[in-house]
Amino acid sequence: MTPQNIKNIYLIAICGTGMASLAGLLKEAGFNVSGSDSNIYPPMSTLLADQGIEIRPGYRAENIPADVDLVVIGNAVSKTNPEVVAVLEAGLPYTSFPDALARFFLAERKSLVVAGTHGKTTTTSLLSWVLHATGRKPGFMVGGWLKNFDSNYRVPGGEFFVTEGDEYDTAFFDKEAKFLHYRPHGAILTGVEFDHADIFKDLDHIKDAFRKFVELIPEEGLLLVRFGDPHASDILNKVRCPVESYGLRAGADWCGENYRFANGVGCFDLVYRGQVQGEVRLPMIGRHNGENAVAVAALAIRLGLPADEVCGAFAGFRGIRRRQDVVGEKNGITVIDDFAHHPTAIALTIEAVKEAFPGSRVWALFEPRSATSRRNVFQEAFPESFRSADRVVIAGLFAPEGIAPADRLDPERVVRDIRAQGGCADYIPDVEDIVECIAANRQDRDVILVMSSGGFNGIHQKLLDRF
Repeated sequence: MTPQNIKNIYLIAICGTGMASLAGLLKEAGFNVSGSDSNIYPPMSTLLADQGIEIRPGYRAENIPADVDLVVIGNAVSKTNPEVVAVLEAGLPYTSFPDALARFFLAERKSLVVAGTHGKTTTTSLLSWVLHATGRKPGFMVGGWLKNFDSNYRVPGGEFFVTEGDEYDTAFFDKEAKFLHYRPHGAILTGVEFDHADIFKDLDHIKDAFRKFVELIPEEGLLLVRFGDPHASDILNKVRCPVESYGLRAGADWCGENYRFANGVGCFDLVYRGQVQGEVRLPMIGRHNGENAVAVAALAIRLGLPADEVCGAFAGFRGIRRRQDVVGEKNGITVIDDFAHHPTAIALTIEAVKEAFPGSRVWALFEPRSATSRRNVFQEAFPESFRSADRVVIAGLFAPEGIAPADRLDPERVVRDIRAQGGCADYIPDVEDIVECIAANRQDRDVILVMSSGGFNGIHQKLLDRF
């Protein structure tokens, strides 16, 4: 069934981040959209309500409209879901979220995909903004909330569509990675490490998914790869397109030279194989975000955009919620929200905050919440990732019952290991007790960096209220 023959679309598990964004894209593109979910809450429920998209609470066969032309099934539900059972029994046309995105928005466009273990959301957001700021009217779908657009998606008005390429699996009926559906013309690979222990058995399994992805890029396309990534070479053997490297280190094809951070802005000279392209001024903290900006600038210039326009566009970027996001300041104490939950991301985020707030103590608050961080696969790696924090608080595992006891992370051991390395750390399972601990031990100009892949029981506002 082609998009031209489809009018009414129904999404099962519509309140997921990707599914809600897809629903909004489809609605703005002129389709009649509705859906269902068992977890209806902001911000996705608000996004859908603002679009006038009906959400039917719970999963029941009778929720499915009689005139539905296509059902999109999210990967949050299984084949035993009552609505999925009804779809299969009735023989209704159905597809996955990634396939629907490709079918309705990527066909006949230049699909630009950002993939990698870290930095996908920031890099995708930066690329979307640069293309927009230079007048290219891109469509995009991002896993974070872009402050410039007050949204995480946009219907395309030009030839480009930018997608955050998730390596997580697609649906119960398609166990391949989502990004294998995205028809990449150009791509950025931010690096490859082990993650998603609930899906991938080891690093080689992860590499296999990325290998399949990069081999999709056509000869006329382009792949930007982070310079010095130890695992990238293992997946590039059969790539058909040109491959160029990027980074802040000498030796990269595209290099951000003379990086410095001052007054809330990271600055560097963009250099391509010895030729200066311009100066980039990025209002984001962290050298790792400087690297992300180099990748974006390289891809945009390679797509034919003038270098001066590209370099100048970064200054207008306003950031992403939950990525080094300052949520408030009260009586000299700053609270920052971040999504970091992998050891590498945690270390880079702490270092970035230390650089941005010189002379301040940085508290690192971490909630082991993601499917991987709750497991013991990073038991040995976590302590070192907190090395540069002045004080560390590790909370209790989120929903530990979802992980077999033998496979669970031991947060108390993480704390003991941090202390053994000379760090100051505490294990405090309860959010209210964490707030009281910080309130009792705070100092002027402290920065509280909260890291979790979820809401952390509203600890950010509780801290601000307590201060």
